[in-house]
Amino acid sequence: MEFLAPLLLVAGILGLNGFKIDREYQRGVIFRLGRYQDTKGPGLYWIIPLVDQKMQLDIRTKTVDIAPQETVTADNVTIKVNAVLYYRIIDPSKAINKVESYPAAVYQAAMTTLRNVVGQNHLDDVLQKRDKINQAVQQIVDEISEPWGIDIERVEMKDVEIPTGMQRAMAKEAEALREKRARLIKAAAEQEASLKLAEASRLIMENPAALELRRLQMLTEIGAENNTSTVIMLPSDILNLAQKLTEKKS
Repeated sequence: MEFLAPLLLVAGILGLNGFKIDREYQRGVIFRLGRYQDTKGPGLYWIIPLVDQKMQLDIRTKTVDIAPQETVTADNVTIKVNAVLYYRIIDPSKAINKVESYPAAVYQAAMTTLRNVVGQNHLDDVLQKRDKINQAVQQIVDEISEPWGIDIERVEMKDVEIPTGMQRAMAKEAEALREKRARLIKAAAEQEASLKLAEASRLIMENPAALELRRLQMLTEIGAENNTSTVIMLPSDILNLAQKLTEKKS
């Protein structure tokens, strides 16, 4: 009887030690004598002391910064790209039992996949079609990590480092394109103006009075300005009539 009380006390302490509490974003992977038994949580639960072993996992979304990776694009341009990857654990038992270190495994898979996918695209596609590359990387890494109980939520490329010489070449190309567009716009404007002038000349030839009306309108516009002198060009018909009258008087 003297040893019964200490034994009961030890048993009570061990029994209380078997109670575990996990938060909403935590899960407990239970091993019994070294073999996987169950996944528990969140909330309060009990495991067998000294028999069961618990490994706790956080199932919230995690971010991984992928360091800049040097790769060669499909058009033989050496660039550096980096990205950020978002993932979460959907099966804690697989994340523990199927891979030794799931954070390192996800990082390595994302790093090599990013380098391979970028290398399959031309530089223009890498710069202009990032969404397409992001989706391709996400799909491949998700297929790789699915047996580990990992879900890849999103992949985003952040920066693309281009060699200085290539940057200058791209700047010259962009400047040439802008100059080309400016010349095309100017040529189109000149063509439109010439068509308008041709139409105006045709109307004036059909109706000579329109020319005189335009001349009078121009004189009105000139007279509205504060000019010291105004030179008026008279129509040739008026000049001829004045010359004939002068000859008759003489």
